[in-house]
Amino acid sequence: MGPVTEHVEQLRTLLLQRSLRRGDFILASGRRSSYYIDARLTTMSGAGQIVIGALGLDRLRRRGWRPSAVGGLTLGADPVAYAVAAAAHRAGITLDAFVVRKQPKAHGTARRIEGCFQPGAAVVVVEDVITSGQSAREAITVVESEGAHVLGVLAVVDREEGGRAMLEAAGFTVETLVSVKDLGLGANGG
Repeated sequence: MGPVTEHVEQLRTLLLQRSLRRGDFILASGRRSSYYIDARLTTMSGAGQIVIGALGLDRLRRRGWRPSAVGGLTLGADPVAYAVAAAAHRAGITLDAFVVRKQPKAHGTARRIEGCFQPGAAVVVVEDVITSGQSAREAITVVESEGAHVLGVLAVVDREEGGRAMLEAAGFTVETLVSVKDLGLGANGG
């Protein structure tokens, strides 16, 4: 088993142990589901940071994406961006992170984008879980309005409920580290 395969298995195990909840849930997309993946319980863990950073960096390399920064809509995207940026640093690659606020700050600079973001830069939008794709789409709209060039979208989990297809139909390449099928779950039920 190679390091990438090993990391995928570690991520799968972490998500199943830490992040999967069964019950009756209303998702951010408004859809009902018999399971909920609280990816933050994995993405914010030390073990999750190491695995997600390594896998995320591997996907950027395999795609040939060379962003200057990664980031997305707070809060789900934040630890993913930090993990990938840290993994890049360990590998000797310059890659920073940024955060897209849900609303502009009411004080100070009133910015929606915080952190290491430069207009005109090539970026990858990251996400913890893609369901409808709306969070990633909102982040793309904000960073493009500030002059960034979006190379693609990188998500930890694809719930396989149309978000990936919507983003791809809008012209964005989507990479995901695992899908609900990889976790032994069905798209809507489980």
